[in-house]
Amino acid sequence: MAESAPGRISVIIANYNYGAFVGQAIESALALDWDDVEVIVVDDGSTDDSREVIARFEDRVTVLHQENATQRVARNRGYAVSTGDVVIHLDSDDVLFPELPHELARVWRPGISKVQFQMLRIDEDGQSLGSVFPHFREEPTPEQVRAWADRTSAYPTPPGSGNAYSRSLLDRIFPLDDSCGAATDSACLAVAPFLGDVVTVVRPLVGYRVHGSNTSDLVVDLGKFPRAVERARQRYEYSSRVRGVRPDARHRPLRRSRPLLELRVASYRVRREDRPIPGEGFSRLLWDILRSPVHTGPESALKRAQVLTWSLLTLVSPTWLALRLVHLRFRRDRPLLVGRVFGSDAATRRPRLRTRS
Repeated sequence: MAESAPGRISVIIANYNYGAFVGQAIESALALDWDDVEVIVVDDGSTDDSREVIARFEDRVTVLHQENATQRVARNRGYAVSTGDVVIHLDSDDVLFPELPHELARVWRPGISKVQFQMLRIDEDGQSLGSVFPHFREEPTPEQVRAWADRTSAYPTPPGSGNAYSRSLLDRIFPLDDSCGAATDSACLAVAPFLGDVVTVVRPLVGYRVHGSNTSDLVVDLGKFPRAVERARQRYEYSSRVRGVRPDARHRPLRRSRPLLELRVASYRVRREDRPIPGEGFSRLLWDILRSPVHTGPESALKRAQVLTWSLLTLVSPTWLALRLVHLRFRRDRPLLVGRVFGSDAATRRPRLRTRS
């Protein structure tokens, strides 16, 4: 174990109406194999039995209650009272595996912004579904992650629960404003490569629960495509502001991202009137598609060819065929498009904490 191993680990759980799962999330945090773990639960105005479930743990965790105000506000409150050297924002339907702290300590050192872990898909009962994500051809170095994020605004990363952040990183961006939306994943993931080293542990140490309430079908709500692209633009501009650099006026880093390219093409074909990226149109998309294989990134040559082929066919096909291709690419039973657009709803197919309409 490294001499610079972290001391206290803070696990912050923001919950809204996940009474069926939040107890297991809390239990998993309390079961971490580490001497100093602080668990903070913020209930965001739940209307189910969440508060009764959380109350069972009040003698072992810090519990905060608030009116429904979004995940971002809940996480801000939780972070404000946390004291850990390392912070994990655990979604209330996910679980941590007991050995996670020791894997964290094995790689921890000064200068790290976050350590990211693979996630194991589990069902509603917590049983393994037999697959993990993100998939890595090889363990990326911090330098590779930083280069990918700088050149393409994206890098392979799990969503929120799969990341352990250094307090030195989070102190620079918390409390979060609404420039990246209601979720906390986006801002944290977007800036991590530029405010320290992102270290990857290629081992599943977090359970990502797949259930009826956290799946979404992009082809049912076609408005999700332009919203996903808009959030990617917001994240890019946010990370640029935090880094103290001027965003590229032509949004070239966004245009080099292959996962985002597929969402951009889908957005253009299903909601052409929405233009989340200024100047978006047929000619620009065609140019970006043809150049997409040469840009840096972790994708294999085969994956790059697949992105080019699907994007080109979808862009130039008649409307009926383009919609069919979008459906085939983003239907509910497709594998998760994890993380390389920084944990957006479209990328993770996980809804964020809901708010009152």
